[in-house]
Amino acid sequence: MSVQLSNPSILYKARLNTGKSVLVDDYREAYNWLRENTPEDARVLSWWDYGYQITGIANRTTIADGNTWNHEHIALLGMILTGPEKQSHRIMRHLADYVLLWGGGGGDDLAKSPHLARIANSVYRNHCPNDPTCRRFTYLDREGTPSPMMAKSLLYKLHSHNLRPGVTADPNRFREVFKSQYGKVRIYKILGVSKESKEWVANPDNKVCDVPGSWYCRGQYPPALEPVLKSKTDFAQLEDFNKGVTDDEYQRQYFENLNDPKKALKNARKAESETKKPESEAKKSSIIGKELDKDLLKSRIEERKSQWEDNEEATLMWELINKNSVLDIKEWLSKDPSAAYLRSADGRGPMWWAYESKNLDIVKELMSHGVSIKAKDGKGKTPLEMLTERIDVTWSQHKSKGW
Repeated sequence: MSVQLSNPSILYKARLNTGKSVLVDDYREAYNWLRENTPEDARVLSWWDYGYQITGIANRTTIADGNTWNHEHIALLGMILTGPEKQSHRIMRHLADYVLLWGGGGGDDLAKSPHLARIANSVYRNHCPNDPTCRRFTYLDREGTPSPMMAKSLLYKLHSHNLRPGVTADPNRFREVFKSQYGKVRIYKILGVSKESKEWVANPDNKVCDVPGSWYCRGQYPPALEPVLKSKTDFAQLEDFNKGVTDDEYQRQYFENLNDPKKALKNARKAESETKKPESEAKKSSIIGKELDKDLLKSRIEERKSQWEDNEEATLMWELINKNSVLDIKEWLSKDPSAAYLRSADGRGPMWWAYESKNLDIVKELMSHGVSIKAKDGKGKTPLEMLTERIDVTWSQHKSKGW
């Protein structure tokens, strides 16, 4: 089924550097890809601008759209997108399965990102401490050099992944699954998604309905995000007269910074230098503690076990095992223990290949990471059974030849 769109921001003509006129259909192409290549219950995180398009064309659940009036929720999205990659992943793995962003220049997500950071800081004041307009989240020059805060952000990493020298998304947390023809849209699969949070949110018992049996039932954040939500400040806009709540000091600083951007930038850089902490302290003050790193590893292992596919990682692991590259495998597993649970399309993985090559050192290394020798491949064979079967076949061949 084709979808006709009249919105020029979705489907439009452009001219290449060669002078050739082309029809840019990147956005619809991305939404069609989502509809055809993701599970029906997939949740897509993006800036709220594209929510209706994701829902209407891709037929997938989005985290926010043009009818999201909850400022605190929009601020949470802003914090995720403009926050440090690792910290943002710790939050979004409880909310979504994929993340979509607009790239390719013009009014893309990176161009909007300073505005996103300001929205985030209006609710989560530690996002840009003592810097209401988030001047520290910016470009440093006309060449597009990012400030330190921008360079560390999730949005910058995903936007510039493999496009700018030295910029890559963390492969343990994100995997690019789609890039449109002209680079206007990129989609990443979020790795280590929390199954517990996804099931909790989907449970009808955890929805809040306006009346019993109503069609309108708003969802709730999963319990794992409680530490994040406790750090927010309720946002009261100037026109919210009925609330009786104001934040005069914050609003005063905000408008002062808007009126004097040079002074605001100077103060932002000063505040940034004063609030820098040693790396060990920064880790301690992470929004969600270290225990979620263990949850991430657990989720990644479960993904590896259930997603059987022939990919670059599986090929590399097979090659290392066949070359007896024990040290390389140990180094890999020290950085990403979940790689021990890789499965190729036939259901076999490192343990099968280690048995096949009769490499006891690699078998021991895999077992030290918890890999079972009783796991079964696509034909129901364990690594040991596969080895025994191979020996029997070889012996039968020898006998048939009279050896």
